[in-house]
Amino acid sequence: MHIHIGAIGRLKNGPEKQLAAEYFDRIRKSGRALGITGLDIKEYPESQNASDVQRKSQEAEKLLAGCPPQSVLIVLDEFGKDDSSEDFSNLLVKLKDTGTPSISFLIGGPDGHDPKLLVNATRKMAMGKKTWPHRLVRIMLAEQIYRAITIMANHPYHRA
Repeated sequence: MHIHIGAIGRLKNGPEKQLAAEYFDRIRKSGRALGITGLDIKEYPESQNASDVQRKSQEAEKLLAGCPPQSVLIVLDEFGKDDSSEDFSNLLVKLKDTGTPSISFLIGGPDGHDPKLLVNATRKMAMGKKTWPHRLVRIMLAEQIYRAITIMANHPYHRA
């Protein structure tokens, strides 16, 4: 199963980009033995349209166009489900075991996601009830994917 992360906004060089890269590297290395065949990250610039409706629509088009074919869409959204790390790991196992070729995690821009994208999502996922900067959400998502892999592998990284 391939993991794809699509995000509006680019991480600039600095500690956030370095930490995200560390988790992405861990996912690639640890995931191979568990059937995670690859990981790619695509960043897209924020729309500059004056209308928030148009911005969200343009950003949704970019995010969807970058998803691998037959990808399960998991959209990060403040109103999504806030699973435990164990539940998130179980979701990934279930998707992998049912032959899902690819999962796409989509992180929208500052205005959120276009309603059409939300309707087409297989799942909406929240990172808690607080509001987080998008650059931190990317790191938090990467860490949770890595944590899910360590849970699958019974690795001591996750201590419940």
